[in-house]
Amino acid sequence: MLVTKEFTFDSAHNLPNYHGKCERLHGHTYRLQVTIAAPIDAATGMALDFAILGDIVEREVVQVLDHRYLNELIPISSAENVALWIWTKLDGKLPRAKLHEIKLWETPTSSVTLRQE
Repeated sequence: MLVTKEFTFDSAHNLPNYHGKCERLHGHTYRLQVTIAAPIDAATGMALDFAILGDIVEREVVQVLDHRYLNELIPISSAENVALWIWTKLDGKLPRAKLHEIKLWETPTSSVTLRQE
């Protein structure tokens, strides 16, 4: 079963090796979807409680990145590198579940997807 939960956080960044308007300091309201894969537990009928998934992502990712200058943590803070950073923070921390996909929107129309194949 795949279970997905969505989050938002606000952060600033700049792209130092990029020549265009994004090389200057600017901010985004990021939208993050985290999808896990896990078998359904016969006793609870759930693969993973949404509250447990939410608590882990809030603690490991959202509280760390919200209202933060991303370049302090991720020197080249492209959406791709932020998604990789999020993956490393969550991988192995989900009880009875495997991280399946991270989808991160920088804007309402622009996103990156990192998936475990």
